[in-house]
Amino acid sequence: RFVPERMVPFSFPLSKCALWDPVPMGDVIGSHITYYRNPKLSMMEKTLRLAYRHAKQNEKKLFSCFLLGTLAVDEDGEGITLTIDRFDPGREA
Repeated sequence: RFVPERMVPFSFPLSKCALWDPVPMGDVIGSHITYYRNPKLSMMEKTLRLAYRHAKQNEKKLFSCFLLGTLAVDEDGEGITLTIDRFDPGREA
């Protein structure tokens, strides 16, 4: 989904020597991970069960945690796969 209000133009720090002409050329385009690729999410059952158990044991309604994994482009170049295989409950502040 394209969300223009969240998109920020990226810029490079100022330097004395530039390797390219910094003047914009052409039309503005959006760059989003799902614009050209079909995303797929894969999650290990063990990771999901661990996150669920942690959420059930937590007495707070809202808590922070991390789901870690890898992002890979499919062999045919048409899609991307996000494989989540680790759960990190983080630290209590």
